[in-house]
Amino acid sequence: MSSVDALKDAARLEVERRRDELVDLSHRIHAAPELGYMERKASRWVAESLEASGFDVERGVCELPTALSARSGEGELHVAICAEYDALPEIGHACGHNVIAAAAVGAGAALARVANEAGLTVHVLGTPAEEGGGGKVLMLERGAFDGMHAALMIHPTSFDLADPAMIAAESVTVRYTGKEAHAAFAPHEGINAADALTVAQVAVGLLRQHILPTDRIHGIVTKGGEFPNIVPASSEGHYIFRSRTIQELERLRPKLFACFEAGAIATGASVELESLPPYAHVESDPDLAGRYRRNAEALGRTFVENRDAFPASTDFGNVSLAMPAAHPLIGVESNGAGNHQPGFAAACATPSADRAVVDGAIAMAWTAIDAALDPDVRRRLLERAAGAPTHAA
Repeated sequence: MSSVDALKDAARLEVERRRDELVDLSHRIHAAPELGYMERKASRWVAESLEASGFDVERGVCELPTALSARSGEGELHVAICAEYDALPEIGHACGHNVIAAAAVGAGAALARVANEAGLTVHVLGTPAEEGGGGKVLMLERGAFDGMHAALMIHPTSFDLADPAMIAAESVTVRYTGKEAHAAFAPHEGINAADALTVAQVAVGLLRQHILPTDRIHGIVTKGGEFPNIVPASSEGHYIFRSRTIQELERLRPKLFACFEAGAIATGASVELESLPPYAHVESDPDLAGRYRRNAEALGRTFVENRDAFPASTDFGNVSLAMPAAHPLIGVESNGAGNHQPGFAAACATPSADRAVVDGAIAMAWTAIDAALDPDVRRRLLERAAGAPTHAA
């Protein structure tokens, strides 16, 4: 194997050589926002960029048309770099997934340049629908991460943080079915589905007094009726609930679902609950997160110390419970705007965001090189994977 410094220099030069095309990729994805599982352009552009870097790319993996798996290198240690590229409704890339995708492509290209010398096999996984759709959960269950020894990705926000305490979350759609009636002539003949949802909302509000301070419940009404003089026969709401850990989330779930059942009991409506796969909390591997921080600091980045500064949720949490992983945050100047705000979407196609693409790519590549060439870290990653079950176990 070559020296760590020599491999890091080669990786950095590869990212810098590709800087313009990485920034162009970020801006193209930003300018054409696509919702989860509909990221046809973004996934194609990511795949084409990886193929141009010599990766063997398989598209539509895990029965997900916009998922992809790209591989380069023949080393013993397998490292996955996760690329996200879905946007949010109405406000586009207000979570900066265009930055994530471009940085992942850059890190992959850099590692492909040195993979065999470092004893690495690098996988870039295109993971759709992070914004509620659980793409990584499905890919994990369907084997996309089998054989991986570590996983890395970066996520933009307004500051740098190496090991954020990101929390568990679950999304649920609640649907009530009642019976139409004329609201003035024969309201007694109706079963008001909108009232059922109102009762549930009141119950949820009262429940908040008796949950942990770290729990979160938030939701919207997506359907409340058709016309004021028709008793609503159907209503629908969309809720997300969160806890510090997946274990605490499991304890919160039956309490929240009882509130939804209360709406049905009180009105006589029937209720249907549809949940998406829960997102686990993120467990950062200390070696990977620590080395990422040192590498990013070497590029001139400054980190905050408050691990609780970003209590968001991600399907990468499920990956982090399955293998050593790190999900550091990378700062973008946003003039006070936070994630999921229009101002942050605007910030993710600026020179600051472009720098985040380049710095994130280099820092992730350097972190993988450190893991490969540090004998203790490498041994730990390989030995842990040897004792871990596969998705089919």
